[in-house]
Amino acid sequence: MSLEKILAISKKPGLYKLINQSRGGYVVESIIDSKKRFVIIDKSLSLLSEISIYTLEDELPLLEVFKKIFIKEQGKATTVSPKSSKEDLESYFFSVLPNFDEERVYSSDIKKILSWYNLLLNDGFDFKQPVTNSKNQ
Repeated sequence: MSLEKILAISKKPGLYKLINQSRGGYVVESIIDSKKRFVIIDKSLSLLSEISIYTLEDELPLLEVFKKIFIKEQGKATTVSPKSSKEDLESYFFSVLPNFDEERVYSSDIKKILSWYNLLLNDGFDFKQPVTNSKNQ
């Protein structure tokens, strides 16, 4: 499965796989507990494929950031907990992405990224897949 089928839903924990789209919303399946839910269109939904991380030069697609974490961790879960202190999170993220823009990437963003990475890893996500930039397609 690609990030184009993975959603983050505002004010809901975890990530969701997009199963089907209907008139009023989406049928999604939680990656955490595999329960299916219907989410109305007016909910704040974010496709992970459309998320980028600010660097000092440009923006980097989230999949590229996940790949850097995957390489650093040698295919294992993150060595830093998403619940770690702001300083630990930023230090870890600098080791993964030394040029991230610390003025525009907050510790709350880093927490989400690490949580999402660990969820996807546990779900068997293929971090080696090619990156597609859906913004340009």
